[in-house]
Amino acid sequence: MRGQFILAGTMVAMLPLLLPVRAATPEQWSFQIAQRPEAQERQQRQEQKKQERQEQKKQQRQEQRQQGQPQRPEAQERQQRQEQKKQQRQEQRQQGQPQRPAAQPPRPAAQPQQPAVQPQRPAAQPQRPAVQPPRPAAQERRDQQQRPAAQERRQERREDAREPQQQQRQERREDAREPQQERREDVRERREDRRQDAREDRREDAQRARRLEDLRSQRRETQEGNRTVIREPGRTIIREGGRTIVHHNEVDRFRRFGGQGARVEQRGNETFTHIDRPGGVRIITVVDRNGRLIRRIRRDPNGREVVIIDNRRRPGMAPGFFVRLPPPVIRIPRERYIVDAESAPPALLYETLTAPPVENIERAYALDEIRYSAGLRDRMPRIDIDTITFQTGSWEVTPDQAARLEPIAQAIQKAIKQNPNEVFLIEGHTDAVGDPVDNLSLSDRRAESVAIVLTEQFGVPPENLTTQGYGEEELKVPSEAAERRNRRVTVRRVTPLLAGKGGPQSSPSGG
Repeated sequence: MRGQFILAGTMVAMLPLLLPVRAATPEQWSFQIAQRPEAQERQQRQEQKKQERQEQKKQQRQEQRQQGQPQRPEAQERQQRQEQKKQQRQEQRQQGQPQRPAAQPPRPAAQPQQPAVQPQRPAAQPQRPAVQPPRPAAQERRDQQQRPAAQERRQERREDAREPQQQQRQERREDAREPQQERREDVRERREDRRQDAREDRREDAQRARRLEDLRSQRRETQEGNRTVIREPGRTIIREGGRTIVHHNEVDRFRRFGGQGARVEQRGNETFTHIDRPGGVRIITVVDRNGRLIRRIRRDPNGREVVIIDNRRRPGMAPGFFVRLPPPVIRIPRERYIVDAESAPPALLYETLTAPPVENIERAYALDEIRYSAGLRDRMPRIDIDTITFQTGSWEVTPDQAARLEPIAQAIQKAIKQNPNEVFLIEGHTDAVGDPVDNLSLSDRRAESVAIVLTEQFGVPPENLTTQGYGEEELKVPSEAAERRNRRVTVRRVTPLLAGKGGPQSSPSGG
């Protein structure tokens, strides 16, 4: 019995020596563990989902390429070469090596118990050598030829990937620089504009100062009884009884448009200026030796004369042409009594310049009575031409502001076409800054400048206009400081006051 145990142990010990020893590879010694049916199905589903996701991504990329921008010719050629080489590699793999099954076949439900020692694989299975055989020379040459092409493709892919990044970075830099450059340019432009404005203001101030200084240097002041008379080029300023008024020669503006056709005739202390108008009409202006307007007459081709303006003294007139009247009772809306030209439509401008007086007119008044009596002028509605303003010390209408007078000119021309004998008073005003004598002269010159623009640029007949300056007497904004709104011009119809006709119920075209 003991001998049998010894013989059995010796045979077991010699069993490994009797079996043939072979070099095992990982594929040969890969043990396949029995899997459950549900695990196999889960693995198959996962593989199937993975393939579906890959197909979806591939389709999405193709759709994006089709919807996006067209590729460049070199990019299209490169992509075609890559697709061809990819197909070649797949064909080579299929011809050279058999592909493994995507999934292992399921094992039967009942598995025999594995023995302690793995059984040897059948000898018919080909053994995979541990060392790969050398590759053919042709394959080596193809590989050597393909390496530069592969490197070139990798380099091209890197460059293609860098190009959009570099372009995006460059665009971001440019986008960041543009606002900075615009801000710098805006700052430079604003600085240059301020410098230019300051230079122009200094130049204009110097010119105005020279003009005002010239006027002051040429003024001559005399005392004539109880009144002080100040004479300067084109103006006479009279200070009497606490009042200061300014006179100017109406013929100077009238001759400006008469040209060579103006004829001057002297009759005693009066000067007659004849100017021919279109249609055979002649306008005759009569002034005294001081240039004060006496009469203005319209003579038609048949010789019939109509007195447009009568400024002669009449019995019962107060001395100095000052008329004391109580303030009028305004029964119309204030926005129709004092109209701002900037916000008024053309229809309202025409309605205001043809409107009747706000109270009944008792008699015919002389032009000087209308000029120097604020209570009498207030019987008529007015238009404040707030579309133009004047610089301090200036009476010039700049070209850009002259164009803003067109609506006023159109309304005046429409009213004159309805009644050729209409007369409109252009009033000039200043702020309270400066010498009162300077302001009075400036305001009178401003009114005359507006009348000249209305005639020169828009063809308003000069015989239907008259002008007067009031200095700082009638401030629109009560202020002692410089106020542009006080440096203004006003226009109003005075035909009913000259004719002594009209009232709140009168026809606007009446004369």
